[in-house]
Amino acid sequence: MNSLWLILITAAVLVGLFLIGVRYFSLWLQAYVTGTRIQMLSLIMMSLRKVDPRVIVQTKIMAAQAGLTGISTDAIEAQYLAGGDVGRIILALIAAQRAHIELDWNTAAAIDLAGRDILEAVRVSVNPKVIFCPEPKAGVHSTLDGVSKDGIQLQVRALVTVRTNLSQLIGGAAESTVIARVGEGIVSAIGACDIYQEALADPTLISRKVIAKGLDSQTSFKIISIDIASIHVGRNIGAQLRITQANADVNIARAEAEGRRAMAVAREQEMLAQTQENQALVVLAEAQIPLALADTFREGRLHSKPLQEQRKPEDLTQNTRQSIRPVSAPDLKHYSRTPKLGNRG
Repeated sequence: MNSLWLILITAAVLVGLFLIGVRYFSLWLQAYVTGTRIQMLSLIMMSLRKVDPRVIVQTKIMAAQAGLTGISTDAIEAQYLAGGDVGRIILALIAAQRAHIELDWNTAAAIDLAGRDILEAVRVSVNPKVIFCPEPKAGVHSTLDGVSKDGIQLQVRALVTVRTNLSQLIGGAAESTVIARVGEGIVSAIGACDIYQEALADPTLISRKVIAKGLDSQTSFKIISIDIASIHVGRNIGAQLRITQANADVNIARAEAEGRRAMAVAREQEMLAQTQENQALVVLAEAQIPLALADTFREGRLHSKPLQEQRKPEDLTQNTRQSIRPVSAPDLKHYSRTPKLGNRG
């Protein structure tokens, strides 16, 4: 009975070794032949660590065949477990090596884990990319509109040739930032022209001013060249602004004149009211005259008498007394015929 169990265990072990050999022997032999020297036990441990040994072996073989040294199997396994694409990383390293671009495993692995396509970045670095500025939109003719100092609008479309800056690919600004900076630089360069004919005569003047500003700093790209694809003359913005300002000044002057006219009309009405008030006061004063006369008549204080009688003798000086002549009879008759006002009524 014991011998039967021993035979069964031995058969199971042999079957297991056979299955392991069938699964891993070809990978081990492939790695051994290509000079990667991956041990059988390492292949078995990869399966236990949820790592696909076939991917690791193929990646290691590609690196060895391309002459990439210093890339350990543990580093490849760690990148695989972190969710990186080890195959594209090795392809990117091979392409960078062939193009004499400085790129190591750690930088490429970090770029891959950051979500960037490292292989595409290396390809753009080898084969520069052309960016339209501004970005073309379906059915819309997009342009960059700048205004020179003489007020003439220029409509510009540019082509920006860039290559990937691998050293700033992590944390660097993306393509949209480059487009925005170039657009801002073109508008600023047009605004620096005294007359619009300067930009029309030499469009490279705009390109030189934009490139001199170093707009590709802290970005994932390096600007190689900026080419003006088209430039057109737009509206006369300066004249339109001056017309608008003149209309605004006219409206302000009219408003001020209307305000002064309203004040004058108000003053005129105030003077008319004051005149009416004064006339009313005059009428009231004139109405008091009959009342005063009536009071005077009733009191008997209104009558006529000679001038000599109105003066008291003691108020006259000696010389005045000598100048007074006696009243004659005709004079008395004249005074006697004068009617007494106090008897009226």
